[in-house]
Amino acid sequence: MAVTLNHTIVPAADNERAARFFADVMGLECLPPAGAHGHFAPVRVNDSLTLDYMTVDAPEGHHLAFDVDPATFDRILARLKELGVPYGSHPAHPDNGRVDHPLCPRGLFFVDEVRNLYEVMSPE
Repeated sequence: MAVTLNHTIVPAADNERAARFFADVMGLECLPPAGAHGHFAPVRVNDSLTLDYMTVDAPEGHHLAFDVDPATFDRILARLKELGVPYGSHPAHPDNGRVDHPLCPRGLFFVDEVRNLYEVMSPE
């Protein structure tokens, strides 16, 4: 069996708000609370991966990168614009409004309230 990532914990100031933000931007599904005490707010990324948002006292941002097809990229970009979420083409400038990513034909970065840095890359 190949090694696959099943889930990762994403730090948040408010797990439900952070999960909803990410799910809304990416067009993904929030799942019911999980964990022994329901302290995770999971978002289904694909058939084998969830991001489990967890409220912590002093959240530090992480970097999470996603490969998407061109049509999905277009939908994410449209949602970012519709929601008024700043985005940019470089991790140091996730608010420059550009999608000319340094590693792929089109890509962007955006951040949430605790500075989790999300990267979305498309091959076209």
